[in-house]
Amino acid sequence: MPAVDLFLNYVSRSSLITLIVLGWLSIYFIITLQVFIARYFYLNAWITKEQDSLESMLMGSLIPRDDSILKRCYEGSQKSLKMLNVCKNIAEKNATASLALLSVIASTSPFIGLFGTVVSILETFSELGKATSASLNVIAPAISEALVATAGGILVAIPAYSAHIILKRKGYEVMTFVQREIDLLGASKNYSKAEKENV
Repeated sequence: MPAVDLFLNYVSRSSLITLIVLGWLSIYFIITLQVFIARYFYLNAWITKEQDSLESMLMGSLIPRDDSILKRCYEGSQKSLKMLNVCKNIAEKNATASLALLSVIASTSPFIGLFGTVVSILETFSELGKATSASLNVIAPAISEALVATAGGILVAIPAYSAHIILKRKGYEVMTFVQREIDLLGASKNYSKAEKENV
């Protein structure tokens, strides 16, 4: 298999720093995939629950469904809008969990890759300085191998940034439904108070 031979040849010629950089980027890539898949399905399920709860409230239920995050707050002893806003803040924290991690991965991956490239190029020039003669046939392959780390950093940053944007949008959708439910609960409480005052 030429691809495996090429990889093993690259690993055998790479320095320890380059291997650490590529290992670090591999871990970043695995974390990105795991976080994206887990959070994407979690947020999709949550959006469905809150959407169903909102539709139930619009049909006249006036209370959130049991699977809504607001149900626990609404059933509390205080039943106030302040308590609902506390639940909204908790929901927002849950909806945006792991976004900071994806942002860190997306922003640092290119720099980590660039660091690996710079170290590899420095080592290449150090070895070339010891040689009596250097030609383009010697320099070009060494430089191209050094650029693998930069390419790896960019390759990791693109899915991490994309996952960050997609999950941020999903979190926004969740919070939109939660806010609409809070608005409905507030409107129904105000309506009930006005009705009692008129009687």
